[in-house]
Amino acid sequence: MNKPAKKTKKSGGAERHYNTLIAPVITEKSTVATENNQVVFRVPLEATKPEIAEAIEALFKVKVKAVNTLRTKGKNKHFQGRPYTRSTVKKAIVTLEDGHAIDVTGRI
Repeated sequence: MNKPAKKTKKSGGAERHYNTLIAPVITEKSTVATENNQVVFRVPLEATKPEIAEAIEALFKVKVKAVNTLRTKGKNKHFQGRPYTRSTVKKAIVTLEDGHAIDVTGRI
């Protein structure tokens, strides 16, 4: 029997890291999480925890302790009587090692 070919890592370097992180999430809850050395980012739906950790470490030069992800399914809403569906969103809650920090609110 033939074995399936092994998947190789995607190339692209820094561009791949920038595509992994869409935007920081700046809410009251995510601001409180910074007290526990956590930062929240929006990420693509297909992003994996190792990819997210690698992107954070490469772009911000910090050490990642853990990555937790969650998917929020899009809700059905109405605007001016017309129905629409919000997009499904994936968020990554990144816990940093002690002594490391990312200031996402300072850069505009």
